[in-house]
Amino acid sequence: MKVVILAGGFGTRISEESEFKPKPMIEVGGNPILWHIMKSYLYYGFDDFIICCGYKADIIKDYFANYFLHRSNVTFDFKNGNSIKTYTTKVEPWTVTLVDTGLSTLTGGRLKRVASFIGNETFMLTYGDGVCDVDIADLLRFHKKNKKMVTLTAVMPESRFGTLGFGNSGSIVETFAEKKEEDAGWINGGYMVMEPEIFNHISGDDTVLEREPLEYAAKTRNLIAYRHNGFWQCMDTMRDKQRIEQLISEGNAPWMIWND
Repeated sequence: MKVVILAGGFGTRISEESEFKPKPMIEVGGNPILWHIMKSYLYYGFDDFIICCGYKADIIKDYFANYFLHRSNVTFDFKNGNSIKTYTTKVEPWTVTLVDTGLSTLTGGRLKRVASFIGNETFMLTYGDGVCDVDIADLLRFHKKNKKMVTLTAVMPESRFGTLGFGNSGSIVETFAEKKEEDAGWINGGYMVMEPEIFNHISGDDTVLEREPLEYAAKTRNLIAYRHNGFWQCMDTMRDKQRIEQLISEGNAPWMIWND
């Protein structure tokens, strides 16, 4: 089964780093967050990826073009025609298809542009900027059991701000409380499973996947949520990146379920 990853956006909310590279290539723990996402899928046996590129696509292409070399011990023999010998190292058994889906194409349009690479089969889709410890195998079982066009992983993000209660004066704070997770509400955390019928509801490059296609799926009762109560973290801002980095440095990164 193919896994599609949306990796073409500008990442303007983390412009401190996305000025120089696409957001999925921003490193956390010494590897791009895209690598972390792909490792999660590989853990469950999914190794065939289609990456929807756009902004600074050449950086993603260069990364995978040199991936084997960078992960290998290597001898450069300049005395014999500049021959190169690589030695056994750890390289993931991925198949990676990189597709330039346009600089300003929206999320639905990017998906539509890779339809020919997916074919007429069930596929997975996620965003290239969020890590999660969802059980992807169980997610797929849930999708097959319910037989809907789209299954998304619903997550409840941590709330960032406390709430203030004002009195009649309009200025005096009478109550203060840290927001609880349940106050935030469920959101789409990515990690979706889709049937190819979704392409019939994407008109072109200007289609936002989260608008017309998913709204139509919801209206026709073809959208179902797999509720995930575990860890999920997007990387929209530098604050998010720093939190992910901290979890890795502390050895407490719930999504890093692989053993190598």
